[in-house]
Parts: sequence; C-alpha cells; structure tokens
Amino acid sequence: MPNTLTGAPAAAAIYAQVREIAARLDVPPCLAAVSVGAQPDDLAYLRSIAQAAEANGIIVRPVALPADCAPDALTRTLRSLSADGAVHGVLLLRPLPKALRAQALLDTLDPRKDVDGMTTASLGALVTGAAGFAPCTAEACMALLRAHGIDPAGKRVTVVGRSLVIGRPAVLLLTRADATVTLCHRQTPDLAARCRDADILLAAAGTPGLITRDFVRPGQIVLDAGATAAPDGTLRGDVTDAAAAVPAACTPVPGGIGSVTTALLLLHTVQAAEKSHHF
Repeated sequence: MPNTLTGAPAAAAIYAQVREIAARLDVPPCLAAVSVGAQPDDLAYLRSIAQAAEANGIIVRPVALPADCAPDALTRTLRSLSADGAVHGVLLLRPLPKALRAQALLDTLDPRKDVDGMTTASLGALVTGAAGFAPCTAEACMALLRAHGIDPAGKRVTVVGRSLVIGRPAVLLLTRADATVTLCHRQTPDLAARCRDADILLAAAGTPGLITRDFVRPGQIVLDAGATAAPDGTLRGDVTDAAAAVPAACTPVPGGIGSVTTALLLLHTVQAAEKSHHF
C-alpha cells in the first residue's frame, strides 16, 4: 500500500501562523468570498473555508452573484470590495462562466486584496519572484511536499492541467524549486507515458478519473489537486482509486491538497490584513 500524503501536517503549521498574525491585529481579518452561480464543489469549498475561518478568528463575508451575472456587475463588486476598508482579502471562486473570464475583469480587484493570485499583478509577481500572493492551490502543492520532507529539486515533474489557478502557477513554483517540469494537458499525445516518466506527478486537470492505472508506476509521488463534487456532494479527484494504490505515495481527496489550500487562503488573508495597517 502507498503512503498517504495527508494535508494535515502542512495545514496545522500554516494555521499556527494564521493565529499568530491574527492575534497581533486590532480588528478581525475579513475575507470576502465571491461566487457566481455557485456549483456543488464551490459550495463544498465555501463550507470548508467558513469552518476553518471561524476556528481561527477570521470573518468570512459571502458575496453571491447569479449565474447570469453581467461583466459590469462583477467588476462593480470587485471594485466595491477593493474600496471596502473592512475587507482585507477577496476570493473569487473559479472557474467562472465564459462571459466573465476576461483577465481585464479580474484585474479590477486591488492586487493587495488578491489572496488567491488571480490578477495580472499577482501572476506577474509569481513569474518575477516579487512580493505577492501565489494561487493558493499551487502553493499548497509545494507546502504539502515540504511538510512530508519531499524535495522536488532535481526531480522530473509532470503537471497535468494548464489553468492559471493550479497548473501553470505550479510549474513556476516547481521550477523555482529546481525541479525539471513538463506541462501537459488532456490533448497531450501519449499522456500516460509522460505521466509514468515523472518522479512526481501533479494531477490538476479537474477531470475526475483522468489518471488511471496506466498513468502511474511504483516509486512515484502523486499529488491529486483535482476536487470535483459528485451529485451527492462527495469530492472526486483526478486520480482513480486503482491508480492511487500504485505509487510510493499519493495525496487523498478530500484531506490532501484541498485542506492545505484552505489554510493558505486564510494565511494570505491575515497577511493582507497586517500589511493594510502600513498603507
């Protein structure tokens, strides 16, 4: 049986930082969570955020927009939250409807409150190594590896999924950590072979069951960053149960990368609140 790489050690260490910073603040840190026509996986994520925030002294302000939200309604919301001094961090749940995916819309959010690294300024900081918040799930992959003593330096890593939420930011973070990274997606020829070649496989396509037994081999480290809600509300990862039984170690869904993602989101929020005192 493979070693299960749970997110608990990394999340516990991050929450200790959250509480330490929150205790220094004069006001409770506040995270605005914006959803557009929230889907079951969005609702599951919002529940986990709210529970963790309450346990760590952080206020979560849900902001629900309709599924047919117009672009100008989204930009008004982001501008309003940017100007609201009581809000320290803003999360916009993604993926968004196609009509709302233009980067110019996202860039109406103040980068100082962009705690999930979605604006051009935040992504640019990730590329250059400047100060800013990285996308939480991509950063969570790195934090989980560190918590389990796994160093990606010198390793061959295959990332499956090219979104700006996980895949491409993870490539930058892994490259910065001296890994040799191959970025793939569902249209990559002979995807299974490219996955088997890796020392570390990061599945981040958001396609339940994409990574089957043929995609993995013994001795690998597999990170499953997929988390798609089934009709009954349960979360499914990109890696099948049969595939997860093969590598040397694999993250579970739930209880793996997602738990670290939530912890980092709240850490970014309290860090943004702390920085706001100095502007």
